[in-house]
Amino acid sequence: MSEEEGPNLEPGEQARADSYRLLGALLVAPPDAAMLDRLRAIRPAADADDAVMTAAWQELQVAATGADPDRLKDEYFKLFIGLGRGELVPYASFYIHGLLMEKVLASLREELAGLGIERQAGVAEPEDHAAAVCEIMGMIISGHGLHCKQSAFFEDYVDSWLGNFFTDLGAAEAAGFYRAVAQLGQQFLAVEQRYFSLPE
Repeated sequence: MSEEEGPNLEPGEQARADSYRLLGALLVAPPDAAMLDRLRAIRPAADADDAVMTAAWQELQVAATGADPDRLKDEYFKLFIGLGRGELVPYASFYIHGLLMEKVLASLREELAGLGIERQAGVAEPEDHAAAVCEIMGMIISGHGLHCKQSAFFEDYVDSWLGNFFTDLGAAEAAGFYRAVAQLGQQFLAVEQRYFSLPE
């Protein structure tokens, strides 16, 4: 995905955008050594108002500390690719309609065209992949900054299925490191649900 950069963001909005982008990066490919180093360096601030979210960040840090890039490649393959199909099918169409390439994908493509977000050349995955949806949400926050657009996109293309995906990821047989990713995703979506429930 690509778009023009928007204005500078408030720290809270930047943190939201960064969290979506991190989840997208972890779901699009297994983390390499550089990404693991970044995750090991996480120092989440203790937040008395959201201790569960703080614990999720700490769990991801611990998981990265004990992770090996080669083993993560194998874990990622078993979870999302597999021989024919991975343990999970990380697409909105599958979770919402039970089939791939369904109407939510067509709707998403129309939405992205309206937002001026274009698919990058050479990307084979459909836009309703979990990684792409997270990346797009981060881009909307950082590039557009329109609460109404954020809220509608979140309701239609994120909250409608991604929580169920993270629940399945956390329970997947092949998941080790990715259980921590699932926990972070679940807790972050809970924070986002509260954010969008606030009056504008």
